[in-house]
Amino acid sequence: MLEQINVVTLEQAVAAPLCTSRLAQAGAEVIKIERPEGDFARYYDSAVAGESAYFVWLNAGKKSVVLDLRTDQGLNALNQLIERADVLVQNLKPGALAKLGIDLGAVHERRKDFISVSISGFSPDGPGHDRKAYDLLMQAESGLADITGSPHAPGRVGVSIVDIATGMFAYQAVLGSLIKRNNTGEGATIAVSLFDAVAEVLAVPYLLQRYGGNAPQRVGLAHPSICPYGVFVSADQQRFVLSVQNEREWQQLCRMGLQQPQLVDDPRCSNNESRVAHREFVDTTVQDVFSELSYRKISERLTAADIAFAPLNAIAALADHADFHTETIQVHDQSIELPRVPGLAYAANFSPQVPELGADTEAVLGSLASDA
Repeated sequence: MLEQINVVTLEQAVAAPLCTSRLAQAGAEVIKIERPEGDFARYYDSAVAGESAYFVWLNAGKKSVVLDLRTDQGLNALNQLIERADVLVQNLKPGALAKLGIDLGAVHERRKDFISVSISGFSPDGPGHDRKAYDLLMQAESGLADITGSPHAPGRVGVSIVDIATGMFAYQAVLGSLIKRNNTGEGATIAVSLFDAVAEVLAVPYLLQRYGGNAPQRVGLAHPSICPYGVFVSADQQRFVLSVQNEREWQQLCRMGLQQPQLVDDPRCSNNESRVAHREFVDTTVQDVFSELSYRKISERLTAADIAFAPLNAIAALADHADFHTETIQVHDQSIELPRVPGLAYAANFSPQVPELGADTEAVLGSLASDA
């Protein structure tokens, strides 16, 4: 859907590369400008055919162009690339572009259809804009870590959730801006910050705290405001998560799953708020029944009662899961299976190769000369 769109990106780490990865998968030409030593995410590890897992995940289909922006030649090439780009994405330190002499405001003034995306730790209209920011720092500062983990200690979400959310919000904003440009001819100046992204993700805890005066507590793999919703264990030691979302499901669980119909009329279980208030009683009662049953028997009962549940698996089980779908990319000469992006099939012109550092420098710079 983006086959005619040219994107230039000055990016590193996760948030901006995720945005441009989606643009590349949708058919855009994405020219990734790298310093001579490369995006530092190239060197996080060497787990995938000798390359970093992060870099392999987020950079297939892009063109890698090495420019030394400390030189006039490098800066001149970058300015030429920006002038012909539909979209510029960058997550350099705030003020870095201006120090290089690149004035995005002037570019927008000259080119009314130009779209720029600047990703930072904090929004330009707040006092923290000049601060450095990384995923875990934002998990801590926003309060996400405070509601994540066990009752005994805050915890980190196990993936770079703030970076991921930021990249997806940026991608969403680019798509919306391209639609607007198609309708009006006008471009857009887009600013997306990690802190704004995690704040949006935290909308429900924020509302509960600000207007209800009751922030969610850390409850591990339980749900802070729904009961029963958490981890239980079968007689054969299979751990699984049970989720009851409404009163109909609770009644079905009592009658068919637990075969304890008297719980329906127990005042401690009369509605979700009552069950949350008496969580220890509810969870203990449910666990006592499951402790006498094999996981197979529990599965049969819960399936018959139309109750949602899922085994608590190790990450190693993901690759063999029957509902796990992948797309193939190339790292060097090795085929690598990546998780399929929901709702976004690879465009026909998408090249599934993860680029070597500077692999496309000569070709892209040569095209600048031919344009001139």
